[in-house]
Amino acid sequence: MSAGMSAGGIRAALDDVAGVGPFFAATANPAEAVDDSWRPVRELYADPEPLAARIRQVAEALGQPEPRVAASIAYQGLAARLVSPVIAAASVHGLLPPWSPDTLHWRYAAVGPWPLWESGGDELARRPRPEDLAAAVGETLVEPHLAALADAVRAAVAVSPRTLWGNAASAVVAAGRLVAQARPAAADAARRVVAGLLSAGPLAGTGDFPGGWAFRRRSCCLYYRIPGGGLCGDCVLTERPRRSTIR
Repeated sequence: MSAGMSAGGIRAALDDVAGVGPFFAATANPAEAVDDSWRPVRELYADPEPLAARIRQVAEALGQPEPRVAASIAYQGLAARLVSPVIAAASVHGLLPPWSPDTLHWRYAAVGPWPLWESGGDELARRPRPEDLAAAVGETLVEPHLAALADAVRAAVAVSPRTLWGNAASAVVAAGRLVAQARPAAADAARRVVAGLLSAGPLAGTGDFPGGWAFRRRSCCLYYRIPGGGLCGDCVLTERPRRSTIR
């Protein structure tokens, strides 16, 4: 943590970027500790039932498509939920919340994105140098969360890793784009973070990110297999009718 970081820095940063959109909302309010409905995110990756329930919930909302389609869409939504607050806080404030599977908590919501609570204090926060920011965001998100969630989803439903990592890439780009739109002063930082994430580890090779916020992935999330579904704007299957990429 930077020596100059004031008390409540993580809480203030997360409260600020929550206004970008519903997938960016997260709290670091220590008062949430009295609510015993919060569960560490690590349990979501280890306990098969909550994730299976989420996949069933998504399947019901989508009209009961084949299981791998529901699993793919469930993964993309959860990936977007996990990456968006971090990408925003890093891009806008240069600040990384702890966001470990033990300090980050979730709780069930019947509608909309699941609420998130970060229990780690400022002593666990990081303020990397600007040139190290993308790598630090990757360390925070990729293996601890995106890979762990992908493994948990694939343990529940047979779905291609290529599909899931393409979904993660799409969620990363969408988060960066929304930050750039909502906070133009942070647009350059957001693009550097996203470009860095897409150039390393399992996200490398998931799609083309040539300039601006254009992105074309090299896999399909399978949304087109839902009755009445189309294609996302970044889909590799561009010859089919396309749908909006708004989450």
